[in-house]
Amino acid sequence: MLEDHGNRIADQEVVSRSARIYELAGAIHSELPGTTDKIPAWMELAGWIAIAVVSIAVVVILWQTGIGQAIRIAIGWIPRKKVSDAELAFSMLSPDSQEDPREYVAARRGADPEFDAAWRRLNARKDNAHSR
Repeated sequence: MLEDHGNRIADQEVVSRSARIYELAGAIHSELPGTTDKIPAWMELAGWIAIAVVSIAVVVILWQTGIGQAIRIAIGWIPRKKVSDAELAFSMLSPDSQEDPREYVAARRGADPEFDAAWRRLNARKDNAHSR
C-alpha cells in the first residue's frame, strides 16, 4: 500500500522505507507469540497494599458497627475478663452465695480501670449534689 504510493509518485525513498517497515512488521508477528505478560514489581506491591488496606477497613467497620462483637460471641470467643465478670455477677445473684453487690462493684472497679473512673466520677457528682 505504502510501496504502491511511492511507485505512483516515483519516490524511491518512500519505496525503500516502506519495504523496511513491512520487514520490521513481519518480524514483530513472528516474535509476538513468544512474549509473556509480566506485572511490574511495584504494581504487585500496590496490589498487596490495597488488599491489606481493604482488610483493615473491613475489620474496623465490623468492629465499629458492633457486628464484630456479634461474630465473636457467635464463635464463642469471649474475653476472659468478661467471663470472670459474668461469673461474679452470677454468683452474686445466686441465693446460696455470700457475695453481695458491694463485692461485685469492688471487683469490677479493681478489674476495669475505665469502670473505676466512671464510678469515681459518679460518686463525685453525688457528693457535690449532696453538699449543696
